[in-house]
Amino acid sequence: MKALSIRQPWAWLIIHAGKDIENRSWFTGVRGRILVHAGKGMTKREYRDVESFLFSSALPQMDVELPAFEDLQRGGIIGSVEIVDCVADSESPWFFGAYGFVLRNPQPLPFRPLNGALGFFEVPDHG
Repeated sequence: MKALSIRQPWAWLIIHAGKDIENRSWFTGVRGRILVHAGKGMTKREYRDVESFLFSSALPQMDVELPAFEDLQRGGIIGSVEIVDCVADSESPWFFGAYGFVLRNPQPLPFRPLNGALGFFEVPDHG
């Protein structure tokens, strides 16, 4: 199954808080369910920037309590989501361009440690 590595806390927001766009600088034709890989890297500044964004006027309807910095799982699969489109413009408050992967139906999964990669990458079935 294809996976996409996403930095925390953005990956958590996709799976648990309704983030319906994943912003990228490149277009994709990938559609369907993918695994969400939480990248290993996350600085305290990145975390604080996301906290500020969540409580800004950009998302007044959000009532999200972000897990503590040290509680966010990193370096593995945390869930799956469907990619239903790739757009260059969106009304979503999560859209920052240049392209947005439109996401639907997130599903959390038990954490599975795994090294990530750039772009989409294949994850073998386990079991």
